[in-house]
This record gives sequence, C-alpha cells and structure tokens, in this order.
Amino acid sequence: MLDPYVPLIVMFVLAAAFGLFSVTAAPFIGPHRYNRAKLDSYECGIEPSPQPVAGGGRIPVAYYLTAMLFILFDIEMVFLYPFAVNIDALGLFGLVEIVLFVATVAFAYAYVWRRGGLDWS
Repeated sequence: MLDPYVPLIVMFVLAAAFGLFSVTAAPFIGPHRYNRAKLDSYECGIEPSPQPVAGGGRIPVAYYLTAMLFILFDIEMVFLYPFAVNIDALGLFGLVEIVLFVATVAFAYAYVWRRGGLDWS
C-alpha cells in the first residue's frame, strides 16, 4: 500500500540528512579567519554608522514597498497562469472568480500608488 511513497520518503530522509550534516559540519570545516570587516554589517558599500539616522533607519521604506509589490505581482502571476491554461474548463464561475481576484490586486496597487509607494523622489 505504501510502495509508491517509498521513493518520496527516501528523498525526504536524504534531504533531511544532508541538511543536518551541512549544519553540523559547517563550524568544523569552515574558515576561522575573522576580521573587523568580515564581522561588520554590509550596507551596499556605505560605512555603517553606530547611531541611527535622525528620522528613521538607514534603509528607506521605498525599498520594502517595492519588494512587497514584486511579491504581490508574483503571487498574481501564480494564480493567473492556471486560469489562463484552464479557461475553457472553468467557465463563467472561473471568470467571475478571476475578475474578483484581479479587482482585489488592482485595489492593492491603487492603494500603494495613492500612498506614494511608487514615487522615487
């Protein structure tokens, strides 16, 4: 009864064993040459300051908004592609659902646009 699942279980066991081996072996076989530059945080070549800049952190929020927009766009494509492939099988119900989904995503884009998330001034 479980014969079809044996390769999958073996693959999961091998993946877990590889992950466990990698995590436990890394401190022993990795380099141990630490210096000040290696231990400092990296901020795109800018010398990090010990004190936060007045008015917020060192990274503008626009970067995070852009990343969230990319994630939102990727999620939209993940849901739209299967709809495009099976448009005939889904019929009117699928069309209504995808229109509601696109409207929700458009509302999110409009909200970000109105809040100034797409302005890089």
